[in-house]
Amino acid sequence: MKKGIHPENYRLVAFKDMSNEDVFITKSTVETKETIMHEGVEYPVFKMEISRTSHPFYTGKSKLIDTAGRIDKFKNKYAKFSK
Repeated sequence: MKKGIHPENYRLVAFKDMSNEDVFITKSTVETKETIMHEGVEYPVFKMEISRTSHPFYTGKSKLIDTAGRIDKFKNKYAKFSK
């Protein structure tokens, strides 16, 4: 390994999936200001929107989230072309 190019501040960090509250611990250099208690130990926490426990590719489950009725708007707009 080349000297001086790799970070030296590796520490245990809790990564929390906010969609399903799953937490896993790994070493990282990510900067965090919050902490979390996990199994009786306090860790710095990094919050994620999606991880391997919630991503449809890994879970095999597809989830459709329709915000503001976009699907209905699309169907109404293009219904006249389906004749």
